[in-house]
Amino acid sequence: MPNLQLNTDRDIARASTLPAPLYFTPAAFEREKATIFASTWQVVGHVHQAANPGDYFTFDLVGEPLLIVRGDDGVLRGFYNVCRHRAGNPATGCGNRKLFRCGYHGWTYRLDGALLVTPEFDGVEDFDPADFGLAPVRLEEWFNLIFVNLDPEARPLRESLGELPVQAEKFDFRNMKFSERRTYEMNCNWKTYIDNYLEGYHVPSVHPALNREINYGGYVVEPYPQYVRQWTPIRGAQPGDATPRRYESGQHSGKDLTADYFWIFPNWMLNCYPDNVSLNIILPLALERTLAIFEWYLPEQDLGGEAAAKALAFSDEIQVEDVSICEIVQKNLHSRSYLSGRYSVKQEKGVHAFHQMYRELMPG
Repeated sequence: MPNLQLNTDRDIARASTLPAPLYFTPAAFEREKATIFASTWQVVGHVHQAANPGDYFTFDLVGEPLLIVRGDDGVLRGFYNVCRHRAGNPATGCGNRKLFRCGYHGWTYRLDGALLVTPEFDGVEDFDPADFGLAPVRLEEWFNLIFVNLDPEARPLRESLGELPVQAEKFDFRNMKFSERRTYEMNCNWKTYIDNYLEGYHVPSVHPALNREINYGGYVVEPYPQYVRQWTPIRGAQPGDATPRRYESGQHSGKDLTADYFWIFPNWMLNCYPDNVSLNIILPLALERTLAIFEWYLPEQDLGGEAAAKALAFSDEIQVEDVSICEIVQKNLHSRSYLSGRYSVKQEKGVHAFHQMYRELMPG
């Protein structure tokens, strides 16, 4: 086997991919949790999950239990879902509450996180309930999505999004309504899935149905400082073409249609089509086990209709194909024959951009 030396050159023509051990080494995974997932803006939900006062939901962010709640004052807040007494859970699941009561010893909190009740705590000295409210988490919103950041010193969300808001606005995601949520568990490292997402190189081989809908020859990859945009024209019906097209008739026909895929470092995506947008959140469950959360949003008039069914079926087919190839790759990354690969200058700009962002936070 040749002696492969990792090349971290920023020139894609000279660079090598991340070394295989980063995809299955426990020490690397622990560093990622502490360095990457604890310092970046993470999507945890959508405003429809906490639209009214008292609405709340819980979320596990790579081992950190979180609680998102709409207060009586209408303000959306984020907290660690950890009781300040003995680390029980003040809340479980989702729903609507006037107060949060920990099921372990009954400590009770207001919706703004303030500690209200401490049963049988008489006689405790040097104890001020004001110092023992739920620990807050930074929370911001964009495009009706809810984000948290575990780093209190992180720069504002909008600064990290760069030009994405302008590019994504054309799809009117803000006015779309929630349609369905599905989850996929995969036996692969989270980076294996991200690598696969960030290139259209595999589309002709792995996604035949998608390849019929898009113009692969017009596939464009645009790296930005904290995200990657991939986009392609959507094929219209061609003369003499017997293959049905999803957008060959109706309100979308005759337009310059595109499919835009936005990946934002490190682990969430927006897949934007003319008639729907899907949100993807990729969460490590373990070193070589990953959860993909998919949520579909559509114009209100399409909910429950044929358009919704087609959008979900089409997306589900693509996801099943991606899971299959990612699990094969993860297994083969352990091979003694493989250490690192090279990038296609034309097709893998997105993968290269991801690896450079990764290296900046994970030097050495």
